[in-house]
Amino acid sequence: MNTSSTPLKFLAPGWFVLVMGLCGLALAWLRAAPLFGELAGAGALVLAGLAATVAVVLAVLSFIRWRRYPQAWAEDLKHPVRHVMVAAMPVSLILLATVGTALIGPDPLLGGLWALGSAWQFAVTVWVLGRWLRPGVSGPAFWAGVTPALFVPVVGNVVTGLAGPALGFGTWAQLQFGVGLFLWPVVLSLLVVRLAVSGIWPERLLPTTFITVAPPAVIGLDALQFGAPPIWAWMAWGIALFFLLWSATTVRRMLDQPFGLMFWGLSFPLAAFAALGLRLTAHASGSFQTVVLLSLALATLVIVWLILATVKGLREGSLLAPEPVASMQVAPAQS
Repeated sequence: MNTSSTPLKFLAPGWFVLVMGLCGLALAWLRAAPLFGELAGAGALVLAGLAATVAVVLAVLSFIRWRRYPQAWAEDLKHPVRHVMVAAMPVSLILLATVGTALIGPDPLLGGLWALGSAWQFAVTVWVLGRWLRPGVSGPAFWAGVTPALFVPVVGNVVTGLAGPALGFGTWAQLQFGVGLFLWPVVLSLLVVRLAVSGIWPERLLPTTFITVAPPAVIGLDALQFGAPPIWAWMAWGIALFFLLWSATTVRRMLDQPFGLMFWGLSFPLAAFAALGLRLTAHASGSFQTVVLLSLALATLVIVWLILATVKGLREGSLLAPEPVASMQVAPAQS
């Protein structure tokens, strides 16, 4: 069968990272409103509209795919890496509700969207980590699934703190934030062990390295949202900066790879890092503001490039196609 005639079959849940990235950039530009005024608000509104449109299109197409290709969906759930990207779906709902709240204020519809995404995200987190308890999941079978993409469920839990209090879910947002705060160092430790026993993740997954930036960036934003002293947000920003520079050491090798969906792993982390920096400008000097504006420009340019590259890939048929088997192989342990 000619797979090029069935691109819908390859619309994995990971495609919802597009919504995450667009929502993250919208939130970053909203944070830039004190510096750019109405221009920032207009840009955020455009990005929010684009994110909502992409989310609706992906939701409809995903439903059709589930009905037409149930086996493809089952394969996603069994895949050692792709299964964690299921979390991108509820995270997208939470972020859409967050952006909506930032634009128009608390609303019952947005509260319902947030509650659905939060509950779904919590369930997905339990399901993802529950796979570790299954018989036979050990050795290479376990380490194959330990990649930076595993941070997506973690980020999904801490993202709830961005709008939860404003929507009337402050207590639950804090509880779910605690889950993400606990799991962040757990997953980070697993990544370090994986590097030691199995080597780095496959080359085509290198863009996901930047996902390590997202947890501390969002945690810093949450800390300020919950009324914590700014020092905690500053520490979170410093940790996020470290992971940004650490991930940047892979850029050259990353760009040697053909463009694929995993490149969208850069989008939300860069946007969240910029948003946290913009939030901290009220507590910093002018030189820090320059750094923050550069981070916002970087996030914006990268996401514009991702959009253009995605459109090009869809037109050429290089996306929505079977992934190379080699991209998911576990590197052999070094002797």
